Amino acid sequence: MVEPTSVVDQLRRKPGEHRLKLQPTADGIPTCWIARQSAHDALRYLKEEVDRPYRMLYDLTAIDERMRVHREGQPASDFTIVYHLLSLDRNEYVRVKVALKSDQPPIDTVTDLWPAANWYEREAWDMFGIRFQGHPHLERLLMPKTWVGHPLLKDHPARAAEMGPFQLPDEKRFMFLNVGPQHPGTHGVLRVAVQLDGEEIVEAEPEIGFHHRGAEKMGERQTWHTYIPYTDRIDYLGGVMNNMAYLMAVEKLAEIEVPPRAMVIRVMLAELFRIIPPGVPLQQLRLQPHRTTGHGRNQADSPAAMAGHRHQRCRAAHQGQSRNLHGR
Repeated sequence: MVEPTSVVDQLRRKPGEHRLKLQPTADGIPTCWIARQSAHDALRYLKEEVDRPYRMLYDLTAIDERMRVHREGQPASDFTIVYHLLSLDRNEYVRVKVALKSDQPPIDTVTDLWPAANWYEREAWDMFGIRFQGHPHLERLLMPKTWVGHPLLKDHPARAAEMGPFQLPDEKRFMFLNVGPQHPGTHGVLRVAVQLDGEEIVEAEPEIGFHHRGAEKMGERQTWHTYIPYTDRIDYLGGVMNNMAYLMAVEKLAEIEVPPRAMVIRVMLAELFRIIPPGVPLQQLRLQPHRTTGHGRNQADSPAAMAGHRHQRCRAAHQGQSRNLHGR
């Protein structure tokens, strides 16, 4: 369990931060709870004023706490906002948590401190329904704009069979669809819907929702070990490495000591998976030119050569039958 560190002590001594509460953790990252009304000032202090500051917003996410049974001293809340900050000078993380009640005003945005928080906060609104006061563009990010509800709420249905049929609102006349291969592993996770005026593109709207695989929602109904196969499907070209990220977290929380032999096997498998991804685009480059245009064929791909290969195979098969008939 982590003990108070210098940065947490500095934050606690800062005027107005007397309500800070330290949380013991298993991963060794200093973690503290800060009151909602003090969160923005505390985050600014960590980014701009503290010695060797935490300039990078490494992650921002949320937790639905409404069904939590074991709180173990953490503040009462319906939701928790979690900020992960990284100091490159310290080579150290700090985790800041803010407890929220459903009947409280929205929490202040941190997009003025970290512009990258724009999409993080949109994701938290999209998945949990948490509003951020002052956000410049708080709209859906992963789910369709017509989606009803917030998928990572514990009371949101987890299966399609638990929901009604999808319907477009009456005022919406058109719907964009993707045609053709759309495998997130090989053809990308970014869709760009373009509006054309003849051959001129007048508007392009990026959509990253194809990257949302619902992995977190699936985890709500799985045990810790039955969830392991789902981690490979985030990126099947890096399956073992995704397994390791999840399993290392489980092992740290459960205080499981991994034998050296298993560590070596993990490294070997991870190296094999690391080698695979560069080969995929190279293979596509080799195959695509003559698939689409007919150019780039070598002589072995010519119709005459292919006919010759068929003749050779037929001749070899005939000779093999003859040998069998004569006992040779």
